[in-house]
Amino acid sequence: MISDMKNLIERKIERLKQQLAGLGPMHPGSLSEQYNVCGKVGCRCKDAKNPQKHGPYYQLSFTWRGKGRTRFVRSERLAEVRQKVANYKRFRELTDEWVDLMVELERARQSKPWLTMVDTRAEVSGFVRPRRLG
Repeated sequence: MISDMKNLIERKIERLKQQLAGLGPMHPGSLSEQYNVCGKVGCRCKDAKNPQKHGPYYQLSFTWRGKGRTRFVRSERLAEVRQKVANYKRFRELTDEWVDLMVELERARQSKPWLTMVDTRAEVSGFVRPRRLG
């Protein structure tokens, strides 16, 4: 029974690896559409009755290595960047699922079901003490 469960989890992990390998180019972040108002007197964006802002302009905002960044995206590259952002989102979903499956697999591999993972202090000190559940 447990070996069947382990085999099922391992097959799911292999499928995830195949999906990850086929993702293609990716980029973290989100796209937004911006409209601006200029400073020119008499411009259409300053019209009192029917103001029409300039745009749309597209921005890609993301955090990388702890720093927030924003990049302008030309309209001719918009579809490409959208696909990269979608690929990155899918990458994150698949890796989260992979980690969940690995935790399940580790739980299924434990020879004694009453053992549980130890807290971080014990791991840091090098001392590992099993705890009973319940």
